[in-house]
Amino acid sequence: MFNFQRHTSYLILLTSYLILSSCSVSKQIARSAKEDVLSNKALTAAHVGISIFDPAADKYLYNYQGDKYFVPASNTKLPTCYAAMKYLGDSLVGLRYFKSDDVYLFPTGDPTFFHPDFRNQPVYQFLSRIKHATITANNWDEEGLGKGWTWNDYNESYQSERSAFPINGNCITFFIHRFRLGLNPFKIDIEDTGFMSKNNINFYVRRYKDDNRFILEPAKTKFSSQSVPFIPNDTMLLNILRDNFRNLQLNDNIPIIGTTIYDHSTGKMIDYKDSLITIHSQSTDSLLKPMMHRSDNFFAEQSLLMVSNEMLSVMNDEKIIDTLLKTDFKDLPQKPRWVDGSGLSRYNLFTPQDFVAILNKMKNEFGMERIKVILPTGGEGTISNYYKADSGYIYGKTGTLSGVVAFSGYLYTKKGKLLIFSTLINNHQSSATDIRKAIEKFLIGIRSKF
Repeated sequence: MFNFQRHTSYLILLTSYLILSSCSVSKQIARSAKEDVLSNKALTAAHVGISIFDPAADKYLYNYQGDKYFVPASNTKLPTCYAAMKYLGDSLVGLRYFKSDDVYLFPTGDPTFFHPDFRNQPVYQFLSRIKHATITANNWDEEGLGKGWTWNDYNESYQSERSAFPINGNCITFFIHRFRLGLNPFKIDIEDTGFMSKNNINFYVRRYKDDNRFILEPAKTKFSSQSVPFIPNDTMLLNILRDNFRNLQLNDNIPIIGTTIYDHSTGKMIDYKDSLITIHSQSTDSLLKPMMHRSDNFFAEQSLLMVSNEMLSVMNDEKIIDTLLKTDFKDLPQKPRWVDGSGLSRYNLFTPQDFVAILNKMKNEFGMERIKVILPTGGEGTISNYYKADSGYIYGKTGTLSGVVAFSGYLYTKKGKLLIFSTLINNHQSSATDIRKAIEKFLIGIRSKF
């Protein structure tokens, strides 16, 4: 009886200690949040959301407006990354084809084709070997630009148009070589208003908004190199492909019913379901790492469209997002408004608790070792100027738009505890650098104390 009472008393004391300790941690984090973030001059007029979650204990240590909606900027790449990790397999499907008397090519939205980041090009090698083929993009059901994207950023490389068959990131790179303008990897006509003939290299390249015509315009700074998106329409696609591969044609109107396709060489409908051949291009994580490290919008957009193609046999943002919200993300704390893969759109709305839930799913389903490769740590990628003193304890995704600063990820404390955090700031009019430094001080404080 004595031992039972002593054991019961011990459990009561232990439980009380854990409750008080937890309360103490939450109060300390709240105090740090107030001192480092909420009272910071750069943030006093902004909208702030912070969530700190302990996955081992399955509870929040701190929530400040964690259930409120914010424009997340590139934190939107987190659900995109989750979907790609889960549904794109170990290797990307670069192309599918069906062969009868002719070869029919089915693009998959793979952004690595002819991209300078990827030296090995299995799809390119395949296309170099075939004598004649027809490309059909009947599975494309999307616009080049996403909903809510800034229209006057069309000339910027961070807003390349999406397509079923991307080439070189759907960009042309212009550079100066021996006082001449060079292009990579395609040749196009350039309107030169006299800059180059006068050896004047203070200019930049602008594409006409609705046309694949490019012009040199005056600038205050010296031109070095510039990547400019092109419009990936059928004419441009064929011109580019035919510069490298002969006898390729494009036909988006080939009748496809279920798993049968019209073979124009025989005039019959042929079942291709069991005859499709897949060409894999790159390892999936070799795409996701640069997507998250440098916050590559084009890789993110095409990744989500590739997931759509694999799951629904069509490339469409709205359809795949609706599917994911009804399946993998049906249990998110607050239902987000999710409209694109990259976060370029200000229509996106997520809560800090949503990102904590997504990051926790990633940890549970894919493991931290894989995540540590895909997400940057201190001194790398988009956080190359932050968290450098003790790199390897934080892994996260930044997000930046005008008036928006976001950072969500994983934090290892000095006691070895893994925490998941999300910090979303909207409507600030301060320097993004000042805000990131305030968040850095806050998170480093949590790491040191707990």
